[in-house]
Amino acid sequence: MKIATVDGNASIADHCREKDIVLVTDDCGWWTCFIGAHGAIETCDIAFSTLEKSVNTARAAAEFASE
Repeated sequence: MKIATVDGNASIADHCREKDIVLVTDDCGWWTCFIGAHGAIETCDIAFSTLEKSVNTARAAAEFASE
């Protein structure tokens, strides 16, 4: 599992695999996305205002998943 940032114009599938967490930015803010089986992407319901908030959410999710 890795946590990565991806530019809004880049393809998540090109940079990530199952169980990765991807942070993507757009005009709304930073989205925390979870990569599932077969490349399925599940995104948090809200965009975070800063990269730091998105990273903190990703870290907490990664810690929870590792337990």
